[in-house]
Amino acid sequence: MAKDIEKEKEELLEEELSEKTEEAKEEKKPSKEEKAAEKAAQKEEKAAKKAEKEEQKLNEKREKAEARKKEIVAEVRELKTQIAEETDEKKKNKLRRQRDDLIAQRDAINKSKDGITIPMAPLAKRRLRACIAIVVVIAFLFVYVQSGMVRHGLMGALGVPQSTFTGMVVKDGDGKNHAIKVSTYNYYYAMLYNQLRQTQEQYEQYGVELSDDQKIDFDKKLSQQKTKDPDDETKEITWAEYMHDQVLDNVKATYMYYYEAVKANDGKEPKITDDQQKEIDEAVDNYKSTAESQGVTVSAYFTYVMGKGVTEKVFRNEAKISYISENYQEDYQKELSSKQYDESEYEKYRDENKADLVSVDIKYFECDTEDDAKAFKKALKADGSNFAALASKYASSDWDKEANKNAVETTYVDITMPTLKNMNGGIAAADEHEDGEEEEQTYSGLDWVFSTDRKAGDVKQVSTSVVYIIKPARLSDTHPVSVRHILIKPYSETTNDDGEVSETEAETPSEASKEEWANAKAKADKIYKQYKDGEKTAEAFGELAKDNSADSNASDGGIYENVTPNQMVPTFNAWCFDKNRKEGDTGIVKTEYGYHIIYFEGTSDLTVWQYTAQQALASDDGKEATEKLEKSYSIKQTWLGSRYFEKDTDIDS
Repeated sequence: MAKDIEKEKEELLEEELSEKTEEAKEEKKPSKEEKAAEKAAQKEEKAAKKAEKEEQKLNEKREKAEARKKEIVAEVRELKTQIAEETDEKKKNKLRRQRDDLIAQRDAINKSKDGITIPMAPLAKRRLRACIAIVVVIAFLFVYVQSGMVRHGLMGALGVPQSTFTGMVVKDGDGKNHAIKVSTYNYYYAMLYNQLRQTQEQYEQYGVELSDDQKIDFDKKLSQQKTKDPDDETKEITWAEYMHDQVLDNVKATYMYYYEAVKANDGKEPKITDDQQKEIDEAVDNYKSTAESQGVTVSAYFTYVMGKGVTEKVFRNEAKISYISENYQEDYQKELSSKQYDESEYEKYRDENKADLVSVDIKYFECDTEDDAKAFKKALKADGSNFAALASKYASSDWDKEANKNAVETTYVDITMPTLKNMNGGIAAADEHEDGEEEEQTYSGLDWVFSTDRKAGDVKQVSTSVVYIIKPARLSDTHPVSVRHILIKPYSETTNDDGEVSETEAETPSEASKEEWANAKAKADKIYKQYKDGEKTAEAFGELAKDNSADSNASDGGIYENVTPNQMVPTFNAWCFDKNRKEGDTGIVKTEYGYHIIYFEGTSDLTVWQYTAQQALASDDGKEATEKLEKSYSIKQTWLGSRYFEKDTDIDS
């Protein structure tokens, strides 16, 4: 009996324990609501992590964009200096296009919500359209030598038909037809393709997001990707169509000047320069070494990179033709721009454009803020004697604070309205009009400066600008000058284990160290002494410029012809237009770009305003002559050529 009771107790205990265990399990088991809440929390945590990563990426893009903006500002500043110093109109226009593209990028960063969306200016605005003024130059020969484009072609492993069959016909101004091979089309197509690819990669390098019509997916068919028609932005065309039209334009542009060059040379092909031939040879050597490293023949590699029919011979010939074309175009434009006119034509231009030809002498400074400008004006003495000191006080950078102590830095003699307007200061800002008004743009600040009512000592503060009148508006009798110069930028020196010394130029000269500036001065003094100990001629100076100058015109012997007032940076400008300057004078001046050793060649026979008139008249006549030349030439693809174009350049295949 006792055993039965004990057993029953055990069973009851086990049952109780079992129930408690089940209850515990039930308590641990989450409800549906708890499960949903937990899932939501996990999802929220995952979203938060994703958002954090995206924010991190966005910040990185912002940083890249900001860094790019700083680079752009520096590049624009450098280009502005080059534009001011450049006298060759062709080179100057090229620099202006580069400047405008950079400014478009900078403005896009400023306007962007996140500072990371930059439109591809060359594609969206100009579409890299190579109007007749542009030819394919050797620079593109060095791009993407290892990438190439896979082409399939209609027949022939090495493109014998492509180098034999006519793909295009160029008709010249005399009505003569010139057959252009399919291989030439392939060559130009490769150049353009690589240029577009390189440009896009440069944007992507800075985290730039391009719009769909600006971007090419180089892994997909070009015929299935759309872009805006550069001739009508309301329409769309495929990238394949864009490429084809552009190639035809490039071929026409290059061959037009090439045939004109041959015609002007009594029917014989002109020679290219030794430097140009050297660049072609180096480009070919580059291809050969790459082909060798890849274990393929040179012929196969040329075909892979540039398409069927493009052999080394074709490559060399097309590069040579490009150079001949470029050389003739430069001479042609120079001839057009040097056209002379009689006195009556100059006077007629003067009477019609007097507002742009008169000049003033002023002290001018641009403050960082309008409040600074107001304080500047308030502290300025009636005789303007403390203008330089105030300019130094309100300058932003250490360089400007020191440089502006010299009155030359803020003094502008014979400055015209267009020049002052191009400086983009507050004084040159366009007046605001009420919304909806369609009035002609006015500039009251500039009107004040150049008014006949002005007198010496007048002062004007407009926005961030302060202007002090030294001499009121008049038609100046100053003449343009021609000078040569050798630019020595600040640099540092390093010595390797073998005792060899190398020079590294400061990225931003105005921020260079004292040691770097001292190096530049010592080098400038050494070169100057070398000139003084030599023949002391313009030609001798030019040779030293070729060997030593860091400026873009070094290869031209450092020559700047027909320099007009305020075209150069202030201290350089002041040296050039010193009233006592005479032919053969030399000297060294310091600017924010380095030390300039300068040789004075002489003055022009025309006054500055006459030279401005001559250039404007010649520009109009030159434009008319160029347009007439363009219209006299035409290009047409052949039916057979088009079959090859579709295949040989078909990245779609």
